[in-house]
Amino acid sequence: QVQLVESGGGLVQAGDSLRLSCAASGRTFSSYVMGWFRQAPGKEREFVAAIRWSGGWTHYADSVKGRFTIPRDNAGNTVDLRMNSLKPEDTAVYYCAARRSSLGSRWYTGADEYDYWGQGTQVTVSS
Repeated sequence: QVQLVESGGGLVQAGDSLRLSCAASGRTFSSYVMGWFRQAPGKEREFVAAIRWSGGWTHYADSVKGRFTIPRDNAGNTVDLRMNSLKPEDTAVYYCAARRSSLGSRWYTGADEYDYWGQGTQVTVSS
C-alpha cells in the first residue's frame, strides 16, 4: 500500500526559504509521477509542481516557477519541495501526491488525477 508522509512545514516570513519533504513507501516508484499541491482556506486544491520519478523531468505552476524546485532522492525514496522567496500568498496546506505515469508526455495537474495523498503540512508565510 502506498504511503506518503509530508514533513517540514512551519511559519516563516516573506522572503524566507522552506523545504518540505515527502517520504514515499509501499511501491517501487520508478513508474510514478509525484506531485505537490496546496490548498488555502476557502480555495480549491491547486497544483504546485510535479516530477516524473524516472528521468526526473519536472513541471511547475506559473505562480511558483523560478522560486520552487522539486528534487527527488532515489535512494531515500523522498521527494522534496524546496521553496524560496516565499510570499504570503504561498500560505496553504501542502500535500504530496502520487499516481502511476502513463504513456505520453502530458503532465498531470488536476488533483483528481492523483491516486495517493499524504496528510498535508501547513506552511504559513507572514508579511
